[in-house]
Amino acid sequence: MATLALFDDSSPPQPIADGAVWLPGFALAQDRALLAAIEAITAVAPFRHWETPGGLRMSVAMSNAGDCGWVSDRRGYRYDTCDPLSGQPWPALPPLLRELARDAAAAAGFPAFAPDACLVNRYLPGAKLSLHQDRDERDFTAPIVSVSLGLPAVFQFGGLKRADPVLRLPLTHGDVVVWGGASRLRFHGVLALKAGHHPLLGAQRLNLTFRRAR
Repeated sequence: MATLALFDDSSPPQPIADGAVWLPGFALAQDRALLAAIEAITAVAPFRHWETPGGLRMSVAMSNAGDCGWVSDRRGYRYDTCDPLSGQPWPALPPLLRELARDAAAAAGFPAFAPDACLVNRYLPGAKLSLHQDRDERDFTAPIVSVSLGLPAVFQFGGLKRADPVLRLPLTHGDVVVWGGASRLRFHGVLALKAGHHPLLGAQRLNLTFRRAR
């Protein structure tokens, strides 16, 4: 497994694979506004731990914003226009978040990205996300845009097969990763979050993942 070195917040885009780009510090200047937007979203649709189809409780707590949201239970993984806990539509995607996703995608070579779903994930120490592919979307031509806030995390970026070699990216507060095109269906995940303290977020990491689901 390869590991890329850390970059400061003034670093230029870092290509990591065909169609995949790391944007160190891209969201840093907007961090407080992003956190306020996340707080507004989760006030309406609180964080919760989805159940996998196999009956396991996911360690990452999740919410959603946009026209549809990603959900999981015994019936499977899917997108739904309503929050199953409230029966109400998911909160609208704030313009700030939509613009950030669009700008990051454009910086990575994917102009005119128009996300209709934003997964809001909360990691506490020990939480992790196993290697997986994002295959629940109908449109694989659009990229995935992932924004990291809070505690540092190790993002794993593999190949098109689960057994392919994995690159480990040490992501920090404000970093953005974009992958699409030839890399759209690469396996990826997050190693267990290590304990620590972030000046704005304390002992947690928040992740925004933008997608074109419908």
